[in-house]
This record gives sequence, structure tokens and C-alpha cells, in this order.
Amino acid sequence: MKMIRPVSDLRNNFAEISKTVHETAQPVFLTKNGYGDMVVLSMEAYENLQFESEVYCKLQQAEQEAALTGQRYFSKDVLAAMRDAIKEE
Repeated sequence: MKMIRPVSDLRNNFAEISKTVHETAQPVFLTKNGYGDMVVLSMEAYENLQFESEVYCKLQQAEQEAALTGQRYFSKDVLAAMRDAIKEE
């Protein structure tokens, strides 16, 4: 369930909001004059969101490339290439 609070709570109840976002790993939505204004996230939740977004973008790029080239790879070949690359480092 979404946690929605007035933006004034950020000033008046900062410690409580901070505790909530860290314990639940969920955002707190802040409103100003009854309209959405900001979202507060823990740093960890934000980094996870960024990572998921990057992975999603990479998957979209891979799907587009596959559609254009028709080239496909077997997972065992990709894993072998990754192992070889790691050994070279």
C-alpha cells in the first residue's frame, strides 16, 4: 500500500519517514496542497531501482539488435565466453 504524506511531514517527522523508507524499502509519496510533489526513497532502494532500469534498457537494446540482425546465441556459449573473458583478466 502506498504511503502518502504531506510534504510538511518531511520537516516535522523526518526521523519517522527515514525509518519507514529504510525498514520497508518502499517509497513515501509527499503531497503539496493535495497534489503529488516528491517521492522519498532510501539510497539502497534508489540504487536497486536504477539497476533494474539499466537491466531493462539493456534487455530492450538486445531485443532490438536481435530483431535487426536475426543473430542468436546459446546460453552455454555466452557463459563460456564470459568465463574466458574473466580468465583473461
